[in-house]
Amino acid sequence: MKNWFTRLFGGADPAPVVSPVAAPASPSSAGGAPGAAAAAPAGPSMQAPPPDHATLARRLDLAFCRWLTDPVRGDAAAAAEQRILAEIARLAGNPAAAGDLVPRVPAVVPQLLKSLRDESVSSADLARQIARDAVLVAETIREANSPLFRRGAPVRSIDAAVMVLGESGLRILLARVAFRPIINMQGGPGGVARLVAPRLWAQSDKCALAASLLAADLGADPFEAYLAGLMLNLGLIVALRIIDRLEQPLVPQSDAFCVDLLAGARALSAAIAAHWELPPFVAGAIVRAGRPGTIPLAEALGRADLLAKLRLLVDHGVYPADEPSLQPLLAGAAGDCFARLGDAGA
Repeated sequence: MKNWFTRLFGGADPAPVVSPVAAPASPSSAGGAPGAAAAAPAGPSMQAPPPDHATLARRLDLAFCRWLTDPVRGDAAAAAEQRILAEIARLAGNPAAAGDLVPRVPAVVPQLLKSLRDESVSSADLARQIARDAVLVAETIREANSPLFRRGAPVRSIDAAVMVLGESGLRILLARVAFRPIINMQGGPGGVARLVAPRLWAQSDKCALAASLLAADLGADPFEAYLAGLMLNLGLIVALRIIDRLEQPLVPQSDAFCVDLLAGARALSAAIAAHWELPPFVAGAIVRAGRPGTIPLAEALGRADLLAKLRLLVDHGVYPADEPSLQPLLAGAAGDCFARLGDAGA
């Protein structure tokens, strides 16, 4: 696995956790529950200040965690929560031990990536290599017809698709093809990972796309941002596989557990990135994503992570599209990126 990622490229402590704000109420509770206290009208001097970026990020993280794990949510004793978090922390300290929880990359992918770096290989040669894998053929043509690349008439042949995508587009495509079975893996019937993986893959896919779209304006490399976006949730899928092995495989829902689960999973993602010998800035971006005053790649990744989460929560009715408190996240280029994520579909 890590040799493949080395070919793909050629060669800090987490921030303290602040008590999160409450996640939004479900759509069914809109309008207020009986007996709920009504907010008194307030004049301009009585209105609460708008939430800061860190508060919005915590709110989204909690809402996303609960939406993500809704099919497998359950109550757990504090001791059970701590066992899960301790195992995640153990693997973050020794990511090689997580090997049996992460599947291998399809063999055709590293072969194609090697060909992309060979200047003597023509686009026709690449098309022939892709044609050996029916799934890859379908993915390549679909990608060439996606809103990100399509410029005119529909692309119907593999040769035309390779020309449309170019080297940059093919690298993005191959990274997605490699990561889909890693994130969207098939666990045991009814298992936590199997039930949650489609939602997690949807967020990973959108996060990677958003990171690549935001990267250039922030001074980061779009493909490096795309790969970091795909890597961001890898620790979380491993965490879900850990929960799968419990006697009662359910995901606890307390605020503290959700916050610690996401933080621990991110640390594990960074550790796996380092173990796979990705350049240090990829693991560094994962650790620093969302922090103020960070490096450009981490800035792109942090913004992309929030936009991808918000896109899914809006699309699935957890938040209304015009939720006033979330509008600061959509200012400027972020708003355009958010719209592109909607155009890209699930």
